[in-house]
Amino acid sequence: MKEIERKFLVLSNQYKAEAFKQSRIMQGYLNSNPERTVRIRVKGEESYLTVKGKSNEAGTTRLEWETKIPLEDARQLLPLCEKGAIDKMRYEVSYGRHIFEVDEFFGDNNGLVIAEVELAAEDEYFEKPQWLGEEVTGDERFYNAYLSHKPYSTWSR
Repeated sequence: MKEIERKFLVLSNQYKAEAFKQSRIMQGYLNSNPERTVRIRVKGEESYLTVKGKSNEAGTTRLEWETKIPLEDARQLLPLCEKGAIDKMRYEVSYGRHIFEVDEFFGDNNGLVIAEVELAAEDEYFEKPQWLGEEVTGDERFYNAYLSHKPYSTWSR
């Protein structure tokens, strides 16, 4: 139930050639409060209800509870979500002993590409692919709940 992950910006689209799977994801937030986010996610033909707690100080670890829900239920719940749906393509890439999930965002977050890797421990070693860029773990701007309210297209760079 504990999620440990690190997030990175992505330097090139090389991950696409290395991906073994890709899925379109649509998600919305019933609650985007950083203390406890509640989201509805449709990933391909599957759907989920997920509750996440606040991250630790380093931004690497937080409580996550997730359960599958019927696709029709998710489709009925999505319109109830807060404004600012997340639309993205997820690419799954095996590298070393880990799976990197690379999200290419669309809509108001177009142009943003983030890679995440889940770990068994905060200090676990993992090999980094060449296309992995700056680490953004703990930077709340790169959380999907934040992006749903303050999309990447509105940031001053």
